[in-house]
Amino acid sequence: MVRWKPGARERLQAAALERFAAVGFDGTTVAEIAATAGLTERTFFRHFGDKREVLFAGQDEFESLFLQGIEAATGDDPIAIVASALESAAAFFPEERRSWSRARQHVIDADPGLQERELLKLSGLSGAMTDALQRRGLDPTPAALAAETGVTVFRVGFTTWIAEGEERTFVAILRAVLAELRALLA
Repeated sequence: MVRWKPGARERLQAAALERFAAVGFDGTTVAEIAATAGLTERTFFRHFGDKREVLFAGQDEFESLFLQGIEAATGDDPIAIVASALESAAAFFPEERRSWSRARQHVIDADPGLQERELLKLSGLSGAMTDALQRRGLDPTPAALAAETGVTVFRVGFTTWIAEGEERTFVAILRAVLAELRALLA
């Protein structure tokens, strides 16, 4: 009889989201998450540092995709470079991730501490993008403005992507939001 089942990390994430939705983030313990997933607390801590990390795992990969897009961009137009970063980052949000992202956002929206964590994550992303844009030769102010613009386009696009009834791909939404921004600035 095989005792080990694959997919422990994914099972823990699904169990955590289920528990958070049912009784709230603060009302859920690591022990309950592990039990719901049919695993031990020890297994939980092999995959996550704490229960918040279930919601924020993958931050390094998320940020890395933005930075890869900045590095791969051609030309020197700051908004075109940010568009490249957004296109690259869209790979983090395939269609099969939409329902999980939607449920995750409901949990975050219900908890001020998690909202703060989300804002810190996006602030860190903006700083990393600003640094990457400066390495490409942009002066500090245009680099910061372009990075903040990219984060804003991402946030608006993400909110649209997880909205009930939305069916467009994440990249299609990001392109549409960026086009709206360009129209506003024209």
